[in-house]
Amino acid sequence: MDTSFQLLPTGEPLVGQQHRRLDAASHDLDAPLAVLDLHALSANAHNLLHRAQGKPVRIASKSIRSVEVLNALLALEGFAGVLAFTLDEAIMLVHMGVTDDVVVAYPTVAPNALANLISSTQLLSAITLMIDHPDQLRAIQHAGTPVAPVRVCLDLDTSLRLGPIHIGARRSPIHRVSQARAAAEYVTASEQFRLVGLMGYEAQIAGVTDTNPIMRSLKRLSMQELGARRPNVVAAVQAVLAARGLPELEFINGGGTGSLDFTTTDDSVTELAAGSGLYGPHLFDHYARFSPHPAAFFGLDAVRMPSADMVTVHGGGWIASGAPGADRLPQPVYPPGLRYTTTEGAGEVQTPLKARGDTPRIGQRVWFRHTKAGELAEHVNHFQILTNQTITARVTTYRGDGYAFL
Repeated sequence: MDTSFQLLPTGEPLVGQQHRRLDAASHDLDAPLAVLDLHALSANAHNLLHRAQGKPVRIASKSIRSVEVLNALLALEGFAGVLAFTLDEAIMLVHMGVTDDVVVAYPTVAPNALANLISSTQLLSAITLMIDHPDQLRAIQHAGTPVAPVRVCLDLDTSLRLGPIHIGARRSPIHRVSQARAAAEYVTASEQFRLVGLMGYEAQIAGVTDTNPIMRSLKRLSMQELGARRPNVVAAVQAVLAARGLPELEFINGGGTGSLDFTTTDDSVTELAAGSGLYGPHLFDHYARFSPHPAAFFGLDAVRMPSADMVTVHGGGWIASGAPGADRLPQPVYPPGLRYTTTEGAGEVQTPLKARGDTPRIGQRVWFRHTKAGELAEHVNHFQILTNQTITARVTTYRGDGYAFL
């Protein structure tokens, strides 16, 4: 079985045939198993690049969690660099030759990983650390003296603030222009650091569905506010660099799968970030501007029939992170018409499902979509790659052999 693959050159999904194709390709494979539909994955990749309108897209690896899938995506013109979620992961990707351009999306204070970074000129030239507080810089300094300047990126809080109301993710304390200027001055005061980037993830725009009219209004308000504020922040940081005789920022990163259309119109942004839209988890089913194709599935076997209109599958409690709620549950999609019971939901070892139509037989496979993208990879060692109605490759997830860095 191949362990690598290429994306298809066109964005033509075969969504209408997915159930039959999934069953035909996996009938001799044991459950639980996870499948990536190459046709849908390729269509989603081309769609993201189209929505980016020419700006490079940095791949958010937390939504992918497979080296082979990252390689396939980076081979497609338009994707450039990786937005990693741990420093250890970034180091692994550089050592494996996946990329020489990794931005760690979240601050790190891990002493061993930092020690590995600051002792290697190769890693220091390829990896950029995220910061938003002086103590994060002190943690880097505590790890030792770097053999070359440490590349750092400022994380801008892009949330919408209306008096005491905070709409958006609780991330960076750097919100105002003055705060960004002060942070840039602090970083550039030390020769151990090199300020190369600015990032702002618009969680309240990119990560929230907008079929609700109230939410659409809040998103528009947030877009207007951020569209005015971010260019001023960028200008202030660039002015600090110019005053110190330092090079301009190499990149200004913004966006997410749900906000590419907006973020790409901001002339101050030089690159975008996206990941979830590639797998198309069901959290992204209810956006007004776009609709990714379902590309990632996991299959479980029906093992019981408690009643004529009910079937029980083995396992199923793959609950997504975030605020607890029904939208964190995986969604049963094939065969159609299945739904959870109100008393049991998705269980650790078994999940009963009510049928609104033909009840699946014992031994029949039931297919689910995860709420989020990369979290599916935390439950399986491999993704099976589905092309037409055949499994054409098997790739390893970060949970699989050889990825003990997590």
